[in-house]
Order: sequence, then structure tokens, then C-alpha cells
Amino acid sequence: MDRAGTASPLQLVRRALPELNGAMQRVAEHILANPDEVARGSITKLAEAAQTSAATVTRLSTHLGYAGYPALRAALAMEVGRGLEAGWASDIGMAIGPADPPEQVLNVLASTQANALRNALAAIDLAAATRVADAIAGARRTHIYGEWGDAVPARELYIRLLRIGIPVWFFDGPQSSQIGAGLLGSGDVALTVTRSGTDPTTLEFVRRAHDEGALTVAITGMVGSPIAQLADVTLDTGTPNGANWTEFFAGRASDVLTAGLLFVLVAQRVPDHLTANHPNGPGQPVVRPDADLHPDTFVNPDT
Repeated sequence: MDRAGTASPLQLVRRALPELNGAMQRVAEHILANPDEVARGSITKLAEAAQTSAATVTRLSTHLGYAGYPALRAALAMEVGRGLEAGWASDIGMAIGPADPPEQVLNVLASTQANALRNALAAIDLAAATRVADAIAGARRTHIYGEWGDAVPARELYIRLLRIGIPVWFFDGPQSSQIGAGLLGSGDVALTVTRSGTDPTTLEFVRRAHDEGALTVAITGMVGSPIAQLADVTLDTGTPNGANWTEFFAGRASDVLTAGLLFVLVAQRVPDHLTANHPNGPGQPVVRPDADLHPDTFVNPDT
């Protein structure tokens, strides 16, 4: 029993496997291949799966140091439960549990976002945001890059800027982002949203755009990260990158707020005639003079 208490049941089975023969070996192999099933099943079910008898299962259990199959099954159930809990904790986090009721899940998510927004209010540099908005409003081109989860606020900013007539492009892949960065020059803007601040493709996008002479902007909560250090302007969202999804979800709220702030500041700088006094009348597409560079660079004031 001392031996069984110092190692997990699966470890004990693996260690014992080379010395087992015949039916006991088949039982051990089935346990290793199907720990979840064995932890929930009966001795009869395990014996049938291994094509042997219940007595053989019992002999294997005692060989491993357990009092019998019930003790082995209980140890397996505990081991499987720990694995599930560890997987949940690393992915979702400990703020929400697998068995929490929906109202508690909602409250936790809402409170984490509320905290992130408060952090953003204290962290966002309005002077820096104003500088970026001025640059985007007057830029020949603005190229925005975002990948995976970072693409959500980045793409929304792109759509909003496109709607008000800003010549803007969105990139979400390694090859296209490098092409986009290479097309930029002095007076242009390269902007990225990055939770981690360390993504190699994003870093290369910022580096190349910077080398081409564009103003580079990073929206991130990781102000000490390589991307934040390289960018000409870093808009601190106030919420660092988290270790699990719940923390990531909270930080994303601050990213969305920062991107939304930029959109409104840029909109304030766009001349009214771009969205209201179009010569073709209300409801017609509003096209920038350089819109031939981008077939979708127009807005409909009625949408």
C-alpha cells in the first residue's frame, strides 16, 4: 500500500507491464489505453475487454499494491479527475469551475471584463492615441495586422475605418503581412493588436514596416514585450496577457476598448463631406480619391 500511495496508478501499471504475461498483460494494456473507461466501469467489464476473468483483474490489482480492484478503480478515478481538472485549469482557469452554474459563469466573465476596462482607463495614453488617430486620418495607407484571437479587435477596427473612407487594409497571414508591410512608406501607418507581444510574424510585420518608414503602432498590454519595444507608439491596454482563456477574455475587452477609442478619434478627424455631402446624394458610396488602390474603400452613409 505504501508503494501504491507514492505513484499514480497509471505509473504503477506502466512499470509493471514488462514483467506481466498473458492475461494480466492484456488487462494492464487495456487500463493504459482506456483509463477513463476503466475508472467508470466494473471488474466484469474490464475482464471482458481484456478477454480474461475477474480473478485475473484482482490478481493484477494486488500485484500493483492495491487491496483489490475497487481500490485500483478508485485510484484511477482520482487520477483521471486530476487530469481533467489540470486541463481545465490550464485552459479556462480557476476562476470558473466545470460545475459552476451559468449565472456564476456570467458573473465571473462580466467582473473580469469590468476589471480590465478599469485597468484600461488608467493605462491608455490619450496623447499617444491622439497621435495615432492624426496619423491614420492623414495616411496614404493604413495596414492592420492581427492573427487568431488578436484578429477580432483588429479586423473590427479595419471595418470601422473602412466605413468612414480611410484607405485601410487588413492582413492575417505571414506572407500577406510581409507583402503589406513592404508596401508602406513614410506617412503610412502599420498597426497591430497583440495580446502576447511576442508573436514572431507580428514582430516581423512591425519591423519591416518600421524599416520602410511607416509609423508603427502596437495595441497590447505587454508593454515590455519585443513588439511593444519596437513599435513607434505602444498603446498600453492595462491588462497583461494571461495564462488561460478567462484572463485572455478579460484582456480582450481592453483591446476592444482601445481599438474603439482609435476609431472614434479618427472619425472625428474625417471631413464631413466624406460621409454626408456626396455629390451623388445620400446613400451613395463615398470613395476616397485614392480608392482605386483598394476596391472596397468606400462607405454607405445609410448603413
